[in-house]
Amino acid sequence: MDRRALLLGTVFAVAGAALPLRAQDARIEAVASFTILADFVREVGGDRVRVVSLVPDNGDAHVFEPKPSDAAAIARARLLVVNGLGFDAWAERLARSARYSGALVVAGRDVRRVEAKADSHGHGGRDRTDPHGWQDPKDAAVYVRAIRDGLIGIDPAGRAEYEKRAADYLARLEALDAEIRALLAPIPAERRRIVTAHDAFTRFGKAYGIEFIGLHGLSTESAPNAKDVAAVISRIRKEKAGAVFFENMGDERIVDRIAQETGARIGGTLYGDALGGEVRSYIELMRHNAAAIARALR
Repeated sequence: MDRRALLLGTVFAVAGAALPLRAQDARIEAVASFTILADFVREVGGDRVRVVSLVPDNGDAHVFEPKPSDAAAIARARLLVVNGLGFDAWAERLARSARYSGALVVAGRDVRRVEAKADSHGHGGRDRTDPHGWQDPKDAAVYVRAIRDGLIGIDPAGRAEYEKRAADYLARLEALDAEIRALLAPIPAERRRIVTAHDAFTRFGKAYGIEFIGLHGLSTESAPNAKDVAAVISRIRKEKAGAVFFENMGDERIVDRIAQETGARIGGTLYGDALGGEVRSYIELMRHNAAAIARALR
């Protein structure tokens, strides 16, 4: 039994114990598996909802190890929002073991199926669907609608507010998509290739015509070995990638080495799977990434 399994077993045991009574609160208690989903819930729920993210700012959902307090948070929530598509399966296992009895929203269930690259590492199964649906605002809209419907299901009295807030946010996502397209349009075709720590950006690339080369594949659970890094360096030299980027939740050393050995420009930090630092919302994340890419590739 691996270390994560042992930790989950301990968490589940604690979650099964009696939870202390807590004062009634008028707001809906919601739990999201990671920060980007939590932001979507806040945008749709407004003051009617209090949401917490299990994975913290700058945290890596791929390797997250839940604590007893996380199981307790799920057990007392009325709504649990997860990504699905194999991205955060640990959250659903945690909910089952915590005897969670509230509503479950699998926000990424109905996003368009985008096949992962042939050289990507999967999330433990045969399904090669890229689970990072939020990296295209059009797919992020699917998340928002699912969360809206989940909130209405448990709080019908708030339907009008949830529908209005969701509609307003969906309009902002449409405007965001147009903004990013305009920002990236001037990048020359021969420079539209960059390296990132892992394959979180396939959907962004398909939406905006940027090729991403990810060192880790879809998941960060297994680090690239020397052979993998050498292959990426060879590919960059051959295809002349415009820039290499760090990620806010990743190890900068390998990316730094690749930049040094290839002469590719270091483009700064991209936000893939987590909010953090000055990037406090999904819209800020997308704007930050698009601006960083535009600066590096022009």
